[in-house]
Amino acid sequence: MADQRDKILIVEDEEDTRFILERLLSKNEFEVKTAENGIIALDVLKSYSPKVILADWTMPQMDGLKLCDVLKAKEETKLIYFIVLTARASLKDRVTGLDVGADDFLVKPVENQELLARIRSGIRIHNLQNELKNIEHSKAIVEMACTIGHKINNPLASLSMSVQSLQEELEEAAKNNLEDDLFIINESIDRIKKFVATLQNLQNPEFTKYALNNKMLKLD
Repeated sequence: MADQRDKILIVEDEEDTRFILERLLSKNEFEVKTAENGIIALDVLKSYSPKVILADWTMPQMDGLKLCDVLKAKEETKLIYFIVLTARASLKDRVTGLDVGADDFLVKPVENQELLARIRSGIRIHNLQNELKNIEHSKAIVEMACTIGHKINNPLASLSMSVQSLQEELEEAAKNNLEDDLFIINESIDRIKKFVATLQNLQNPEFTKYALNNKMLKLD
């Protein structure tokens, strides 16, 4: 069974602080990974998808705010809830952090229960944002399907009427000669009509695996 624990990434250059935070969060049933600075964190994030990042403001090579700025600019990481750990408590510092997209601040030294409460709150917000994103994604797919269906339906109706008219005007001998072709045309028209109807009535879009790791809309 896959590990269902919520994932947290700690980015902290002080070894003792990193160890204490990792132990605290692991004891409270979180899956935890650590990084010594922002550069290492970016490498970790290539194969690890946390819901919350807990990052120190001041670190060598890439500090917490720079890391936050980089992640909030990327579509695939912008919803990670980002908590900045800092010894800076001034309003100006907080505004600076919020300007780059930090979601929360905790001033060192951090009280354990407050830290856990902020992380749990961040996880709830992360989950809600992803639910909303999925709803919007599904809505966009349904709207696109309806649009495609409508665009196909108009020329399909014209094609259907033209074939019917052609069949009525053909002499019986010509009909017999073209029987197989007319059957294929009508069969194709019926299949497209069913496809259009499915698109226009799509409610809960699902996807199925396709070639080269791609996915396609499931319309059965």
